[in-house]
Amino acid sequence: MGPVLAGFLQLLALIAALALAYVPLGNYMAKVYSSDKHWRVEKWIYKGIGANPDTEMRWPAYLRGVLAFSAVSVLFLYLLQRIQGSLPGSLGFKAIDADQAFNTAASFVTNTNWQSYYGEQAMGHVVQTAGLAVQNFVSAAVGIAVAVALVRGFARSRTGELGNFWSDLVRGTIRILVPLSVVAAVVLVACGAIQNFSGIHEVGQFMGGSQQWNGGAVASQEAIKEVGTNGGGYFNANSAHPFENPTPFTNLFEIFLLLVIPFALTRTFGIMVGSVRQGYAILATMATIWVGFTALMMWTEFAHHGPAFQIAGGAMEGKEQRFGVGSSSIFAVSTTLTSTGAVDSFHSSFTGLGGGITILSMQLGEIAPGGTGSGLYGMLIMAVIAVFIAGLMVGRTPEYLGKKIGSREIKLAACYILITPALVLIFTAFAMALPTPANSMTNSGAHGFSEILYAYSSGANNNGSAFAGLNADTQWFNSTIGIAMLLGRFLPMVFVLALAGSLAEQKPVPATAGTLRTEKPLFTGLLVGAILIITGLTYFPALALGPLAEGLAS
Repeated sequence: MGPVLAGFLQLLALIAALALAYVPLGNYMAKVYSSDKHWRVEKWIYKGIGANPDTEMRWPAYLRGVLAFSAVSVLFLYLLQRIQGSLPGSLGFKAIDADQAFNTAASFVTNTNWQSYYGEQAMGHVVQTAGLAVQNFVSAAVGIAVAVALVRGFARSRTGELGNFWSDLVRGTIRILVPLSVVAAVVLVACGAIQNFSGIHEVGQFMGGSQQWNGGAVASQEAIKEVGTNGGGYFNANSAHPFENPTPFTNLFEIFLLLVIPFALTRTFGIMVGSVRQGYAILATMATIWVGFTALMMWTEFAHHGPAFQIAGGAMEGKEQRFGVGSSSIFAVSTTLTSTGAVDSFHSSFTGLGGGITILSMQLGEIAPGGTGSGLYGMLIMAVIAVFIAGLMVGRTPEYLGKKIGSREIKLAACYILITPALVLIFTAFAMALPTPANSMTNSGAHGFSEILYAYSSGANNNGSAFAGLNADTQWFNSTIGIAMLLGRFLPMVFVLALAGSLAEQKPVPATAGTLRTEKPLFTGLLVGAILIITGLTYFPALALGPLAEGLAS
């Protein structure tokens, strides 16, 4: 079997697995967020944090819950890293420096999981499990909660109430993320991923000296890393490390894990708004972009010219032999189109155009299918923009799901789509203009620029993957990327929840003969076009200076 055919068959198997999980998981999540009953363990948690899960919240109160919980999480994780040297199970590692601790705390709380440190050489067992792994669960649950609040905004009328943040947070963690992660961890252990609390082992000689391997609760963290679209690896090599991702099967399984919740949430959306066809329209938009980008990535990597590449079956530099070009291409697109950021290959080693695809995937806003929750609410914002554009074209007041898109709604949607590009481009410009940040680049010219552009695209879009050519462990990058991650996560949430509150207060508008049918293929095509055009107009000049220039020159 040739490598191209193998990659195509893996893609088909992945699509089939996602299709099988779509309906049951989507239905289950809709039931979770619509139920008025609380599990006993959930009641204990509510009592411990002093929250009343039955109190409905308007959008300012819901937002205060999101921000307060996240602020406490940042502070806790920061302090945990700063006292690591005094903790049991630290494996002899010292406390994390202040700028690095801030960057890591911001990273894991924002569901970004950007890592400018070597995991096996910096974090002990307590920080990994009680700090990073916990945030992998709750940061993902926060994203789903905000998405569900926006869905309620579309589904409800004549009320500003969006549910209860604490109830949504706890249910998402206890009923969805924990069960899925337990099953996934068992599968990974059965396939060879490690799960222990052993220390550092010396394993013989390597290049004239002894080589050291760490143990750790790797499989459990790998599971939630993918299920929660987090991406932070236990080891520096991330999902290219055999302890995290030992076989071609686990590689495909991990891709499935990082895609399954974001895709299934479109089913949840359709059920909660009372029209599963609306969910299918959003799903079709996400799937069209994902499949298109995956096909384009496989073409760029398999078709790269030169006898060495032809003999290897494609551009194999930076890719694991046990995965190959096809599987690595699927992983690269899936991890950058979601907010996962896990990598099983080094994106800096991809072809010039292939590296550009990973950057553009993040710059779309990670909405195809996006992160756990963030992908759905990002796509719904783009749907609001699309119906507004359609309304301008035909001279009608735009409507979506029976709600009018007036000046307030479109201003909030516009602010949402502007904030992340502003962060990416402004921080990239400063990093290129100042003398010190440029010293972190290991390449010059277009590829060096791509390293900087990738870093801030990853941080502001809460992806977390790296181009693997930039020394980001400096005060400048730790601080600025940390700020970009926080602003890129929570400022958009402000606009999402404000929009949800505005929609929930409206009276439904009955559909007429002139109403745009947003469950039809025509709207899906309009939505895909709007996403690509808006992103292209925003980022094309920057992409032209980096990956496009490199790709056309090769």
